Amino acid sequence: MVAFLPSRPGRLADVPSFTRAVGGAESNVACALAAAGHRVRWISRVGADGFGDHLVAAVAAYGVDVSRVRRDPHRPTGVYFRTAADRGDAAHEVVYHRAGSAASAMSVRNVPYEEAAAGRVLHLTGITAALSPECRALAAALTARRPGRPLVSFDLNHRPSLWPCPATARRVLLDLARGADLVFAGEDEAARALGLRGPAAVREALPEPDVLVVKEGARGATLFARVPGSARDVRVFVPAPRVDVVSYSGAGDAFAAGFLDATLRGLPFAARLRYGHLAAAVALTAPGDLAPAADPARAARPAALDDAGWGRLRLGPGAPDPGPDDDEEVRTR
Repeated sequence: MVAFLPSRPGRLADVPSFTRAVGGAESNVACALAAAGHRVRWISRVGADGFGDHLVAAVAAYGVDVSRVRRDPHRPTGVYFRTAADRGDAAHEVVYHRAGSAASAMSVRNVPYEEAAAGRVLHLTGITAALSPECRALAAALTARRPGRPLVSFDLNHRPSLWPCPATARRVLLDLARGADLVFAGEDEAARALGLRGPAAVREALPEPDVLVVKEGARGATLFARVPGSARDVRVFVPAPRVDVVSYSGAGDAFAAGFLDATLRGLPFAARLRYGHLAAAVALTAPGDLAPAADPARAARPAALDDAGWGRLRLGPGAPDPGPDDDEEVRTR
């Protein structure tokens, strides 16, 4: 969808103008992974309109294969407007215009499973499931466990204003997460949408995924991974580096992309969390939903720091740069 970003802080009623940008959790992740050097295909539907033209061209410019993005002549491209405040702030406002959009018409009839399951990883989010009953049925079909499927990655991405009722959101999101192999959940959204407080409670409710990552904001992230042949989990916590925040928008998508990048590279769990944090830092230090992607080559050195060095990191605007060995502050642009 197209995102309209405010020209200055304040209520939507008071913001005089907006800047057009690319929005959408799945396309954000796709662009970041393509920029990191992976072959990525984005599957979606947009309107046969100017906004659709802009989205397809902008996502393709990152190196993403957009050949499976369908153009709908009868439904518009979705758009949304938001304020500059953090999503967790009481002052945050967001207005979606997605009912009846082209993306809301995605279904098991027009998204063949073979197309969606063609890669090593299939990444989905709870936002798509919120768009319509047809989208919910599609998400359920794509997370159904079946032989030979790719690694299914699911980001909770709870957006309250898109759901018809809280009970429906809780049921659908839990069902989809239980069908996935890798799940990302923010601690705050797990509490708000699922009534689960703390990483351990989330894992207790979601024992099925092989890997569960609970993002704890500025504190860090906790990973639970099933030990093959055992009923117990490996539990790994990695603190987040200090970040000079410009905008919180897109940080969760960037974290997922960084973690998936490290997963595809076969890195250990702690390194995957560090790559997630570094990618999120790029988003946090840039305006807009779609931030510049973290360069894996430049991220490798800070990701390999010892615990003391990692604890001293402070990240500023841009993409992670290792900086001098004795410099605690990393200017990322």
